[in-house]
Amino acid sequence: MTKKIKQLTKAEEEVMQLLWQLEEGNVASIIEKMSEPKPAYNTISTIIRILENKKFVSHRKQGKGYIYFPLVKKEEYSNQSLNKLMDNYFNGSFRNMVSFFVKKNDMDVKDLETILKEINKEEEK
Repeated sequence: MTKKIKQLTKAEEEVMQLLWQLEEGNVASIIEKMSEPKPAYNTISTIIRILENKKFVSHRKQGKGYIYFPLVKKEEYSNQSLNKLMDNYFNGSFRNMVSFFVKKNDMDVKDLETILKEINKEEEK
């Protein structure tokens, strides 16, 4: 049974995406990766504390500050988010979801075959 992961706000998810890229870092290193206009230090610090409360992030002390690192893997969160999308908008049907994206993104048979080959490669591992 997979554990239920809390949903993140857009701002929390943005910080998590950067922390997943960095693997670990302090507030300043997260802000450094953000695009302009950069948010205030206190804003990111607050979001990090919220992520710690949600059990997405933990920290270790380094000097006078903290180094933060993810507790939840990106793949784990992505998988749950995708399942939620599928349940909420496609009646829990993977087929309906794929069909929607194929139609809306004007994919051709060649694209689908490429995707299926990638899926089959992953299953063989």
